[in-house]
Amino acid sequence: MEELTLTTPALLFSAVSLILLAYTNRFLSYAQLVRTLKEQHEQHPSQVTRAQIDNLRRRLHLTRTMQALGVSSLFLCVVSMFLIYVGWAVPAAYVFGVALVLLIASLGVSIREIQISVRALEIHLRDMEGE
Repeated sequence: MEELTLTTPALLFSAVSLILLAYTNRFLSYAQLVRTLKEQHEQHPSQVTRAQIDNLRRRLHLTRTMQALGVSSLFLCVVSMFLIYVGWAVPAAYVFGVALVLLIASLGVSIREIQISVRALEIHLRDMEGE
């Protein structure tokens, strides 16, 4: 294994930061969608809005998990850099490895959330076809 330097974990900073920004934007759009669905459901309750609400609840939970895993990954990158700085190369390599695994898990949850989002759009399409 090559020696881990400060630049290796630092390279993930920009990538993880962009991913977290995308997750935050997704969360903010869900917040707006929740408000819209609440108004729709109060005015005209239907199976479609109920299905969208259930779908959105799952997506919000997944987004929270994605954000937590991404932030944890970034945190461990910083810890890894600190460990490299104080000269603890072996623990730094393990911590960095865990950070990578957390980032992979975050991306995996993101894929699952995208699949659920597609299902939400399919509910809208089916509703439009049924009109």
